[in-house]
Amino acid sequence: MPSPGKIVGAVVTAPLQYMGQLVDPLLRRWQSWTGLNGMAAFFLAPNMLIFGVFVLIPMGMNIVYSMTSGNALFLKDREFVGGTHYKTLLDCQNYFDPQSCHQDLFWIAAGNTFQFVICQVALMIVVCMITALILNSEIRARSFWRAVFFFPVLLSPVVVGLIWKWILQRDGVLNAVLLDMGLEPINWLIERGWAFFAAITVSVWAHMGFYALILLAGLQAIPKDLYEAAEMDGTRHMRVFWRITLPLLMPNLLVVLVLSLIRAVQIFDEAFVLTGGGPGTATMFLTQYIYEVGFASILKNPGLAAAASILMGGVLIVLTLLQLGLTGRKDRAR
Repeated sequence: MPSPGKIVGAVVTAPLQYMGQLVDPLLRRWQSWTGLNGMAAFFLAPNMLIFGVFVLIPMGMNIVYSMTSGNALFLKDREFVGGTHYKTLLDCQNYFDPQSCHQDLFWIAAGNTFQFVICQVALMIVVCMITALILNSEIRARSFWRAVFFFPVLLSPVVVGLIWKWILQRDGVLNAVLLDMGLEPINWLIERGWAFFAAITVSVWAHMGFYALILLAGLQAIPKDLYEAAEMDGTRHMRVFWRITLPLLMPNLLVVLVLSLIRAVQIFDEAFVLTGGGPGTATMFLTQYIYEVGFASILKNPGLAAAASILMGGVLIVLTLLQLGLTGRKDRAR
């Protein structure tokens, strides 16, 4: 007599097998007409349809919106103004002084984003490298610690922002600990410098697990024989790192660098929930500027927001091409 597990499995798979028998003759006929390339196109078609509807068409509409003005939703009700919005955004007497720009808030957000990218990516790479080296070493409960460091990646950015806002607010957990230690509480989310530092730290905490995993995979791919030979020669640990680990880890490190750059440019979720762009405009970044101008402001301007998003998208395209070019160069060098 078959076991209960086999009976349940047969009941569950029976409808799928029946559907497969119905579809199989159609797929065989389609393959005979179109060949293997046709079969690939058949399976890719649903994904390409979804990609076109939810990505390509909105991208095209965004470009059109950036060349029109008004608050109307439908394009037929909007006036074509060409590159006026781009000219408005780029109208500056001194690009290093946002106050001299027509859209000073855009350039303040761009400056904040630039500073955030430099600081966050540098800290991210250092922290991820140290974390990956520790998780690759012979430590107790290594699998557990790997899961712990990767766990924040699974959290929603909104949840991350709310957790850290609860920790860093004036009456939060961290200030309570400082008071217990006899120290003065710090206005983490009220003072400009501390708020910017908090945005960087929270972003690194939320995403470091993913990048550390990439570096950990690269470390595990390095042949152990090289380390054994270096140990037999009595090579110091730092010299082993600079001469063996870092050069062989460079392809993975390059991927982490470019991916973290792209993610840092798009910063929005955690920072917006954590600080709301404040205090003042200390933590307002480009994505929040686009959101505020296009949707949240009373005097919303979808065309100007669309133009700003196109400019930011251009930066992301450059970073992506940089990644492809550098990885291609590494592959050719091998």
